[in-house]
Amino acid sequence: MKYLAFLTIAVLMNACNATKTKTNDVDTASGDVSVKYANTIRAKDLKEHLYVYAGDAMEGRMTGSKGQKLATEYLRNYYQDLEIPSPIEELNYYQPVPASYFKRVKDAKDSENVVAFIKGSEFPDEVIVLSAHLDHVGMDDDGNVFNGADDDGSGTVALLEMAEAFRQAVVDGKGPKRSILFLHVTGEELGLYGSAYYAENPIFPLANTVVNLNTDMIGRIDPDKAETPNYIYLIGSDKLSQELHDVSEEVAAKYSSDLEIDYTYNDENDPNRFYYRSDHYNFAKNNIPVIFYFNGVHADYHKISDTPDKIEYELMEKRTRLIFHTAWEIANREGRITADKL
Repeated sequence: MKYLAFLTIAVLMNACNATKTKTNDVDTASGDVSVKYANTIRAKDLKEHLYVYAGDAMEGRMTGSKGQKLATEYLRNYYQDLEIPSPIEELNYYQPVPASYFKRVKDAKDSENVVAFIKGSEFPDEVIVLSAHLDHVGMDDDGNVFNGADDDGSGTVALLEMAEAFRQAVVDGKGPKRSILFLHVTGEELGLYGSAYYAENPIFPLANTVVNLNTDMIGRIDPDKAETPNYIYLIGSDKLSQELHDVSEEVAAKYSSDLEIDYTYNDENDPNRFYYRSDHYNFAKNNIPVIFYFNGVHADYHKISDTPDKIEYELMEKRTRLIFHTAWEIANREGRITADKL
């Protein structure tokens, strides 16, 4: 997919001329079909998406704002152009979240989650939810934009690239056995509202939801990891399901051996309590196994300096491919992942 520079909002709103395939130059000599599709996830495409999605025109994507509406339109147009359908109704990719739902939020406005869906070929009622939050914190009183490139522009565009990879597999007749729901949630920065709303008003029964893989900040390097930057923090993989944790470990060893899988923030005694601070938690509360993919915080966290030029795109590519491989394995394995540690 190719995107030109977007100089006006009008151009931005029509910015989803996505190419339907990127697999022509993929090395598939290994014979592993998941590698073919994972390799369509590329740093240059993540970068082109993010410079738009975390650009000034989005005005920081504050929940309910004009900028957030532009962001949801960008996501919707992308899925429409790729011909990935909505699970709600034809051409309607929005799950409305009414202003009244944002309790304790001053001057709350109506917002929406964005959803897209790939139906499984063998177990269509079993659903894997891939999530990221679409919102950020808006602008300051002087009009400076909090771009939120890492938080969570990085997770958002990673979902877009994974969706395209799964879509190409479907086109090639190799689509996932289980269904995939791409869930972009609103209101995370206000208190995990969009994911809570989905959990209370699920499009698919929570009993049929196999796992939630949540991607929130995967584009930067934690200063504590400056000397070993090829890493990703995983949180929650073993909280509810030993099986999920074991599958995650096996996938990482097979496909991402150059990435350190760091469980520092998975520690029950971690004072940051990140396990409770992103959208996966609203699935975990409902006994759905989860993994939270995270790069840790940095000096630009929630500052106007969280901009697309500071993203480590090659590293982000590696991290996104790991998440894709994990989703692919869960979607295509014989047995369903279960919550075996309740």
